[in-house]
Amino acid sequence: MIWGWLSGSVFLGWSLGSNDASNVFGTAVGTKTINFRTAVICICIFCILGAVLEGTHCIETISKLTTQSIQTAFIVSTAAALTVTVMTILKLPVSTSQAVVGAIIGISFVLRQPIDTHGLKKVVACWVGTPVGSMFISVILYYFFGFFWNRFAHRNIQFMDNLLKFGLIVAGSYGAYALGANNVANVTGVFAGTGMGNFSAVTWALIGALSICFGVVTYSRNVMMTVGANLVPLNPFTAFIAVMSEAVTVHIYAQVGVPVSTSQAIVGAVLGIGLVKGMRSVNNKVLFGIAVGWISTPIIAGLTAFFAYKFYLSFIA
Repeated sequence: MIWGWLSGSVFLGWSLGSNDASNVFGTAVGTKTINFRTAVICICIFCILGAVLEGTHCIETISKLTTQSIQTAFIVSTAAALTVTVMTILKLPVSTSQAVVGAIIGISFVLRQPIDTHGLKKVVACWVGTPVGSMFISVILYYFFGFFWNRFAHRNIQFMDNLLKFGLIVAGSYGAYALGANNVANVTGVFAGTGMGNFSAVTWALIGALSICFGVVTYSRNVMMTVGANLVPLNPFTAFIAVMSEAVTVHIYAQVGVPVSTSQAIVGAVLGIGLVKGMRSVNNKVLFGIAVGWISTPIIAGLTAFFAYKFYLSFIA
C-alpha cells in the first residue's frame, strides 16, 4: 500500500527528470559537443551522488511548508507531475519547485491549513533570484574564462577542443550533482513530512534520485534541445559557460536549503550569454514561451491539486 501512494512521487521524479534534469547537459548536447547517451550516464551517476550526499537540506525545507498526510502528499506530487509533464510535451522548461509549491498551496486551501509563510517567502524569493543570479554568474564566467580562452585557443586548436569537451563533461556532471542535491526535495519532500514508512532522509533522497534518472533516460531529449539550441545560438565555449553557471547557482541554493529550478538557472545563464553577445541573438519567441510556462506552472499545479482533492473528498464521502 505504501508503494502505491509513493507512485505519485515516482511519477513526479520521472517528470522532473524528463524536464529539469536535461538542462544540465542541454547546451552541450544542443551544440553536438557531447552525445545524448554520454549526457544521460553522467546525469544519472552524479544526480544520485548529489541527492544522497547533500539532498536532505532541501527535503527538510519542503517537508516543513505544511503538514501532509499520505493521501494529500500523493495528490500534491501527482498534480505537480501532471503539470510538468504537460509542459514537457509542449517542450517548455519549467520549474518543478514551482509546481510542487503551487500544488501544496492549492491543497492547503481545501484543507484550510496554515502554510509556513516564512519558508514560502524564502522559496519564492529564491525563484526570482535563480535566473537573475545565474545570468550574472554567466557574464562573470564568460569574461573570466574568455580571457584565457582567447589567449590560448589559437595555439593548438585540437587540444583546446578536447579540453573544452572535457570541461563540458565536468561542468555537466557538477550540474547533475547540484540538481540531485537541490531538486530531489521536490520529488520526495512532501512524503518525508508524513513519516511514511519510517524512511531516513537519505532513503527519501535515493528514491527521488532514482525516479529522476528514470525520466532522464526515457524522455528528456525534447526539452534539452529547446534550451540547448533554440533560445540563444551557442558554441561549445558558451555552452560550457552556461552549464557551469547553472551548476554554481543551483549548488548555492542547495547549501541554503531551498529547492530551485535548474530550468530557470540554465535559462538565466543562457540569457547572460545573450546579454554579452547582444540581445538580438536571443530568440524572443522561445523566451516568451518559457516565461509563460514559468508563470502558469504554479497556478496550474495549484488548481489541479485543489480540484483533485475536492474530488477525492467527494469520492470517499
